Amino acid sequence: MPEAASAAATRTSIGDSEFDRDTAVTRRAPGVYDIDLSAGWTIINAVNGGYLLAVLGRALADALPHTDPFTISAHYLTASRPGPAVVRTETVRTGRTLSTGQASLFQYDDEGNEVERIRVLASYGDLDALPDDVRTSAKPPAIPPMDQCLGAADGPTPVDGSSAIADRLMLKLDPATLGWALGQPSGRGEMRAWFGLADGRDADPLSLLLAVDALPPTAFELGLKGWVPTVELTVHVRCRPAPGPLRVSITTRNLAGGFLEEDAEVWDSADRLVAQSRQLARVRLG
Repeated sequence: MPEAASAAATRTSIGDSEFDRDTAVTRRAPGVYDIDLSAGWTIINAVNGGYLLAVLGRALADALPHTDPFTISAHYLTASRPGPAVVRTETVRTGRTLSTGQASLFQYDDEGNEVERIRVLASYGDLDALPDDVRTSAKPPAIPPMDQCLGAADGPTPVDGSSAIADRLMLKLDPATLGWALGQPSGRGEMRAWFGLADGRDADPLSLLLAVDALPPTAFELGLKGWVPTVELTVHVRCRPAPGPLRVSITTRNLAGGFLEEDAEVWDSADRLVAQSRQLARVRLG
């Protein structure tokens, strides 16, 4: 059964999916949350940055008076591992339309020392209260129909050990951005795909934080291989996505000094730009 059809046949609702269970945090005290980071969202041995952002995003949604992330910026300090973690939040400011908070995720190293893995600063609001006027020159990415795109089952795993997160996503990649899989990278630094969760759960603002960091790295189309760890990631959530698969387009224009930027756009089934992001990532050269 095709990935999209399988997801539709087993569709789960928001709040009742694996993504919701694996990003759920337990409040231990005001501003302090416990979570067991799932190994299901790993690339090689590191936990995916978008999944981590959703975890901290969920904690901030509980801690702040507003529940929808509008802008969230994360600095990834050390690689997170599957297993127990603590999220500590702090309210910076609350207002009528926006509230701002910060959060950090901590784990213990092999010597028992507490290590900060990721630090976030974010502003939250109410997406449903925004006016519906749109004035934009942005256009949805030109991606072939889903049945003409390719998923994980259609080719080799791009990075050894990366299948854990791939099993939890519905990704159908634009063949025009798959030259790297055939040993013929285009050099254009582009990646485009249809995106969803494998269990059919529709997108919401928190899952958009995952969507911007879930595609194969654009570095693959630049002829590079291996892990591309995120240094900093900023996401802007523009509106609540409509039901149905998302379209994600990511581009890189400049790789210099072993670092590249990735600019992502996420479009919903109603042709609305629902999220944007920029990240700085490190690449291995040579």
